[in-house]
Amino acid sequence: MFKQRLISGIILVIIALVTLYFGGLLTFVVVAGISLIGDYELMRVIGKERSALAVIIYTGSILYYLLFLLDLQRYILPLVILVLIVLLAVYVFTFPRYEFYQVAVSFFCLFYVTIMLSYIYQIRILDNGGYKVVLLFLAAWGNDTLAYCAGRLFGKHKMSPALSPKKTVEGAVGGVLGAGLLGALYGLFAEHQISESFNMVIVFAVICAVGGLISIIGDLAASAIKRNYEVKDYGTLIPGHGGILDRFDSIIFIAPIIYYMLITVISIG
Repeated sequence: MFKQRLISGIILVIIALVTLYFGGLLTFVVVAGISLIGDYELMRVIGKERSALAVIIYTGSILYYLLFLLDLQRYILPLVILVLIVLLAVYVFTFPRYEFYQVAVSFFCLFYVTIMLSYIYQIRILDNGGYKVVLLFLAAWGNDTLAYCAGRLFGKHKMSPALSPKKTVEGAVGGVLGAGLLGALYGLFAEHQISESFNMVIVFAVICAVGGLISIIGDLAASAIKRNYEVKDYGTLIPGHGGILDRFDSIIFIAPIIYYMLITVISIG
């Protein structure tokens, strides 16, 4: 299992690096594809991945990304409202085929997966976005790895035993501090490669530390959903890791946060 997980992890990192390095249409297509797979995985949790509700969400997700591609972001809110109306129309005109929680989860799916994951692409298309998007993975995966190490070495106090018995407060602190340190080191590297109006060492350190802290919530939230529906993994796409949502659960949460932190710093600078 460890060997399988390691190989899958290496392949995943290589795909992420290639995708984000080239940017542009490649990043757009990959992020959109990941979002659609994530939509499918979450709809599968409630057993409606092949239902009319799912078709509405898949269609809404595709249209959402097309609006970005065509630079028509001003129509995103109308699209979201339209998706809600169509979901409710299916709910009432096919009643009682679907229960309300299934409609609610479907609508939640559009926000939680499609919209929040799209911020990976939105960060990539910022000025020097190829360097800035790396912060996502330093904050999420860096925090996860360092939290594991700190927890193994110093962990004594359980953080959320009902959801993740192995996570400790000490591990969480170590992960956040470690993510901040990774951000600072990356800032030292980046300041010799690109030019920005702010201190990259300090800003990247703060962004990664905050991102690392929020990624803990993302990880636990994904675990809570699985516990509620009694599933071990969201999917089997990534051997040893589960599905897309199992691997990107933290990044889903921090992508919009890091985007808006960067936008704020840029506007102040």
